[in-house]
Amino acid sequence: MATSSEKATGRRWSRADATRRALLDAALHVFADRGYADAGIAEIVERSGVSVGSLYHHYGGKAGLYLALAEDLWRGQEDAAAHAVAAARTDGADDPIALFLAGARAYLAACWERRDAARLFQVGEGPSGFALLRRKRAQHWVGQNTKLLAGHGDGPAPQVLSLVLTTVIGEAGREIALAEDAAEARDVREEVLRILARLAG
Repeated sequence: MATSSEKATGRRWSRADATRRALLDAALHVFADRGYADAGIAEIVERSGVSVGSLYHHYGGKAGLYLALAEDLWRGQEDAAAHAVAAARTDGADDPIALFLAGARAYLAACWERRDAARLFQVGEGPSGFALLRRKRAQHWVGQNTKLLAGHGDGPAPQVLSLVLTTVIGEAGREIALAEDAAEARDVREEVLRILARLAG
């Protein structure tokens, strides 16, 4: 049974998580409406219902909020792909391409589900250092996919194949985020998965 001290700590963590979530949600709306350069801290604070001090405590300012939003999106996409690959393995899949396609499908689905955030980061505007962070994330994805594809037959070197496939997925994710509706997003996703299977084969 939890002690009163442990319960108090749990409540503090819960409040901190709720504060961070409120700030991220408000920042997403303001950045989407105004763009990074014209977004104001005052509007984010007003929309979130959180104090200016809490914003600076958790994120250090506007740039920190923007970068945290990007990391939140990328982590969610990566988690969706990783869970799909794990589920495919549990179901008995062991072919690297089948596993890769399972992860790609989940990633592309997440691009539609999180389309508001995905659209925000397509415009290229952001704080100093954002472009470098995005490049590092892309390199990380290529590295993860290279590991996944390492056992794939006698085709192209895994690094080259991973680079090509990851680039296709990234561009497709942007198109899906910009789709008019769920049906269009699904059609793009399914066509991209067919193309990926052909390229990988």
